Amino acid sequence: MGLTTSDKQYLRGLAQRVAEIAADPYYAERREMWYDFNDLNPKRPMVLIFPEGAWSELLPDSTMKLEDPFWRSVEWWLRYTIYRGERLRDDNVIDPVFELSPSRGAAGWGLETRMKPTTTERGARAYDPVMKTPEDFAKMQRPHLVVNHEVNKRNYSRLYDAFGDTLHIRWKRSPGINTSLVNFVCYLRGLEQVMVDMVDRPDWLHEVFSFLLENTRVLLDELEASGQLELMDGADYAGSGGTCYTRQLPASDYAGKARLKDTWGFAESQEYALVSPRMYYEFGIKYQAPLLERFGLNCYGCCESLTDKLDLVIQHIPKLRRISISPWTDVRVAAEKLQNKYVFSWKPNPVCVSNPYDPQTIRASIRETLEITRGCVVEMILKDTHTCNNVPGRMEEWVRIALEEAERAAG
Repeated sequence: MGLTTSDKQYLRGLAQRVAEIAADPYYAERREMWYDFNDLNPKRPMVLIFPEGAWSELLPDSTMKLEDPFWRSVEWWLRYTIYRGERLRDDNVIDPVFELSPSRGAAGWGLETRMKPTTTERGARAYDPVMKTPEDFAKMQRPHLVVNHEVNKRNYSRLYDAFGDTLHIRWKRSPGINTSLVNFVCYLRGLEQVMVDMVDRPDWLHEVFSFLLENTRVLLDELEASGQLELMDGADYAGSGGTCYTRQLPASDYAGKARLKDTWGFAESQEYALVSPRMYYEFGIKYQAPLLERFGLNCYGCCESLTDKLDLVIQHIPKLRRISISPWTDVRVAAEKLQNKYVFSWKPNPVCVSNPYDPQTIRASIRETLEITRGCVVEMILKDTHTCNNVPGRMEEWVRIALEEAERAAG
């Protein structure tokens, strides 16, 4: 469906507002702060917020004006960016760009993963295993990279025609290839069964991981050779939070075509929150590390507790720069181990903007954590916020408190 004249004018107005926000000197200052921060020379702790599930309360779908699914998603992204710039005002950098996700990915694994949908609004999904028996492993095939050039060209042209003279249209710059592997195995086999397999048939499980490792290497080769890989050197989302600004990438021999070593990598094993450190390494890090070796800098971790696994992460993950410190990781242990050698990517418990809501408790928690982590390279990232109990102002207040405490900690 095409755009009506009024729809196009509406989108152009939103795009113009994004461009105006991006021109604010505030963001030029933040860029320089992020360059220093990611290169481990912070001016102060950095602050980011990603409302994620709570966006349905901040920007309800019912407030969108456009009906066509493609243009409705464009409208949402523009309004999301404006909301960040006008109301949240964290350390996130807004650029005068529109990021378009390319139609690209791995296909042909032989078994297609699926999930059991939730039966409640914003409820939890569940794995729906497709590798029900060890014999099903024989159905796995060598995948290949698929790029739908026709769809990509059409979507790019539509956006450029709509507001390409106002915002730079560029491709979303994440590699888009799963290098964690752990979540893939859980999709195939089911989380509970993977844990049983670790004990009952470890050799077979190693075969599965070895197969995925070998073929993910091939996919990365194909991605690199395709010319589809882009530098991640700006406000791009890094790992499980953070930005990609750094003066250390691309590599010194970069000649205009991005390679894996010119960009950021990421892996996590949050499905293994309850397994031992030995198994965490044996059925996770052991297979992730060879893939991450190919990237220029790496992020590791997401929502899992790394309290008793940090030594393994630090020892075995190559070119490590950012480590996720979830609400379930002991910040004192993490501060002692990370010091000023890695980005301490602290994720406060998102329940703080739900109920009970107490700004004084939020401030006290942030202040205590910044005291414990003094000398570390700390970023505070509030994410996995699936609700703010329909009080959007709580998000803004969290940012304000976090920024005040970051300035206080920096003296």
